[in-house]
Amino acid sequence: QVQLVESGGGLVQPGGSLRLSCTASGLSVDYYSMGWFRQVPGKEREGVSSISGDMDRTYYADSVKGRFTISRDKAKNTVYLQMDSLKPEDTATYYCAFTYYGDYVVGPYDYWGQGTQVTVSS
Repeated sequence: QVQLVESGGGLVQPGGSLRLSCTASGLSVDYYSMGWFRQVPGKEREGVSSISGDMDRTYYADSVKGRFTISRDKAKNTVYLQMDSLKPEDTATYYCAFTYYGDYVVGPYDYWGQGTQVTVSS
C-alpha cells in the first residue's frame, strides 16, 4: 500500500517562498514518477510539475516556469517543490501523486496525497 503525505503549505505574502514536501511510504519499485498538482474550489485540478522515475526528467506548467523547482531525495522517498516569487494566483490546495507505470507528464497517476493548502495574500 502506497501512502503519500504532503507538508509545507501555509500563508505567504506575494513574492515570498514556500517549500512543499511529499514523502512516500510502502513503495516496492525502484523507479517511479511523482508529480505536484493543485486545485482551487470550483475548478479542475491542474498539473504543476513532475519528475520522472528514470532519468529525473522534469516538467513544469507554463504558469510556474522559472519560479518553481521540483527535486527528489531518492533515499528518503521524498519529492520537493520549491516555490519562489509566489503570486496570489498560486493559491490552491497542492497534491502530490505517484505512478509506477504512467507517463510522468500525462499519467495516469495511481496514488494521491491528502493535499496541503498554499495561500498567497497580503
